[in-house]
Amino acid sequence: MSYVIGVDVGGTFTDAVLDDGAGTVVAAKAPSTPPDYSEGVLDVLEVLAQQLGRPIEEMLADTHHIAHGTTSSLNALVMGNVPPVGFLTTKGHRDSIYIMNVEGRYLGGAPEQLQNVMGQSKSHGLIPKRHALEVIERVDRDGNIIVPLDEEAARHSIRALLDDGLKAIAVSLLWSFRNPRHEQRIRDLVHEIDPSIYVALSSEISPRIREFARNATTIMSTQIGPGLRDYLGALETRLRERKLSGPLLVMQSNGGAVTAAEAPNNAISTVGSVLTGGVVGAVSLGRQLGHRNVIATDVGGTTFLVGLVVDGEPVRTSTTIINRHPINVPTLQVHAIGSGGGAIAWLDAGGNLQIGPHSAQAVPGPACYGQGGTEPTNADANLVLGILPERGLLGGRKPLDKSLAREAIRTRIAEPLGLSVEDAAAAIYAVQNAQTGDLLRKTVVEAGHDPRDFVLYAFGGSGPAHCAAYAAEIGVREVIVPLGQVASAFSAYGLAASNVVLAAELSDPTTMPMDPARAEANFHKLERRVRAALRRQGLTFSRVEVEREIDMRYGAQLAEVATLVPEGELDSTTMSTATANFEQRYAELYGEGAGFRDAGIQAITFRVRATGVLPFSSELPELEGAGSTDASVAQIGTRPVCLDGQLGYVDTDVYDYSKLRAGHVLPGPAILEVPTTTVVIPHRTVGVVDRLGNLTITPVN
Repeated sequence: MSYVIGVDVGGTFTDAVLDDGAGTVVAAKAPSTPPDYSEGVLDVLEVLAQQLGRPIEEMLADTHHIAHGTTSSLNALVMGNVPPVGFLTTKGHRDSIYIMNVEGRYLGGAPEQLQNVMGQSKSHGLIPKRHALEVIERVDRDGNIIVPLDEEAARHSIRALLDDGLKAIAVSLLWSFRNPRHEQRIRDLVHEIDPSIYVALSSEISPRIREFARNATTIMSTQIGPGLRDYLGALETRLRERKLSGPLLVMQSNGGAVTAAEAPNNAISTVGSVLTGGVVGAVSLGRQLGHRNVIATDVGGTTFLVGLVVDGEPVRTSTTIINRHPINVPTLQVHAIGSGGGAIAWLDAGGNLQIGPHSAQAVPGPACYGQGGTEPTNADANLVLGILPERGLLGGRKPLDKSLAREAIRTRIAEPLGLSVEDAAAAIYAVQNAQTGDLLRKTVVEAGHDPRDFVLYAFGGSGPAHCAAYAAEIGVREVIVPLGQVASAFSAYGLAASNVVLAAELSDPTTMPMDPARAEANFHKLERRVRAALRRQGLTFSRVEVEREIDMRYGAQLAEVATLVPEGELDSTTMSTATANFEQRYAELYGEGAGFRDAGIQAITFRVRATGVLPFSSELPELEGAGSTDASVAQIGTRPVCLDGQLGYVDTDVYDYSKLRAGHVLPGPAILEVPTTTVVIPHRTVGVVDRLGNLTITPVN
């Protein structure tokens, strides 16, 4: 017996899924344990072991690997909870990280912020100026050394940073992606003085053109690298003590994993790790169900996440924004807002009801948890509305107190608005569904897609309670709640289903059509790099898949579009095909006729992505057929539930998921209780259990 385990550490709950590759899939959920999230990881693994009926040591001894997704890196950056780091750059270029180009004024801002030009500022620098120092050196755009590195001056700058108590240094020199020799020598100099210092080089973290983004990416990676190294090292030690035999893998933003030993070396690649698990799971489940276009939605305790799968592949991006800074990280494109089950309901200065982005998180949690929280949340509203069972979550292991939920809503929302507690709870539910629908509209419709061409997957602890409502906001007619054995731990299932994915890139700007030999040389260099990195993982792969792409743009533009390059030997024909692929993709993104070929086409950054496919099946097992559509055998009673403020409370059938079989039909309104989540089947919809145990919700015409 050999297991694969996915562990998804969220702000409120830690989820885990175990898959033996032979039809047994077990899911578990436990509260997250900030600030030491490793405690929650061990807690949820203990729950998995209990469900298997085995000691945790035996389970881990039979585990092929654990794939771990963590929010710690992203949360540390977003909240500014990072240690001070030093920054070394080429003389004359220190202030680039404070000037921030024009981008520093608007990146990541809401539309109203973009319009308020007078209110914009660049006051969000990454590090104090005393921690940003210069070294004397110069490499030109072709990689030629114009001014050799002044090693004595470099030692002086390094000692100044270390004397200030810094334990990590980011190095980003001008044009280092064309020739990294000076950066590598500076690392040697740092370690000659103090071998324990963490050093990150831009030529390894972000070998791309554009100084500001490369600097920011390297600094942020340095800010989280030591903490990630310490966390993963301690977690792996504790797992080894409990007899884990296989490796601990860490999910990356690109949708693939890397070993815990490798992850801190390029820490910035893990910032979206926990966000991508659900998208990877959607790709895997979509293959089983034959769905090529999927909207993956995850409503956890803290956030609402949306990712797209188009024509069987997740939508990717080469850059993301964190704290108004561009970060060069190839990632699955996931949009997020603070609108999870623990999102706090509040009134703004005008008396308007708002939900999030602040969350009650795991501690103190929603008011109904009885852990000292006093702010009303989505979870409190759902309990008052009858959506959540009064006996509690996790099959009763997490008790809920309805009186505390009512009191929080009464004092903070109902009385100030002159509403009853019930009407205030219904308003919270409606606003939650509306704002999640708005993010869906932005992600799908504003990207040029027709929602009617997609199936929506809904997961997370709170997703199934809201999915039918927010899907209706954009006109999606088929919603699937992945249940079976994975239920609300679907993102953890995605982690368990993931493979090892490594990417390497380099900028080599040139005009198309380019010399095929030049492109071939770039790709060969990158492929050698990723294959060597795959070997360092120490894993056996069933096969290795390699993809090549070039970031291209029209002349006089700044933003590039990632464009796939055909497989095989490159020649003038394949390069012409790559150019045609760029123009087609550009038209898909920005509309037919938006391109301007007369401006010329430029190739900027070359990228190779290698996937080490692990020898493990991730298909979910099929459920026993019901033999009838009548689901009354699974009905466990009725309770008054309010799903529509105008209809009020309606006696609603409640079903026990464990008693359902494939083919059972649940007419709405209905509530389906699963040990780790609750599914709402609204009025004028119907739910059908499919062959994998998922619930499909569709409108009734």
